[in-house]
Amino acid sequence: MHILLSWLMLSVVVWLTAMFLPGIKVKSFVDAIVVAAIFGVLNWLIGWLLFAVIGIFTLGLGFLLAFITRWVVNALLLHATGKITDRVKIDSFLSALIGALCISALGTLGEWIFKINAA
Repeated sequence: MHILLSWLMLSVVVWLTAMFLPGIKVKSFVDAIVVAAIFGVLNWLIGWLLFAVIGIFTLGLGFLLAFITRWVVNALLLHATGKITDRVKIDSFLSALIGALCISALGTLGEWIFKINAA
């Protein structure tokens, strides 16, 4: 049940980000659901690997600055999601970087609100 709620939350966050960020376009909420699924699977499959590789290649600095490393990894995965599916259009890596920041911030806010209401 937690996975479905997280997926729905990510879908809403992707949809909201696409509404307000001109560099990212999603046609409908159904497309946002598919984009969230692809992004989530990519994050699960290779997100940890990219995080580790960046951490190692920056001689450990990436591990110390984990927030920035995770942000860059999410931007790379968001950009890759845009390449995999035509349900989302991402204009540039800069748009993916800003979009990843928005998705992370809105997702964290949504989880925080959801946990408050669940308590």
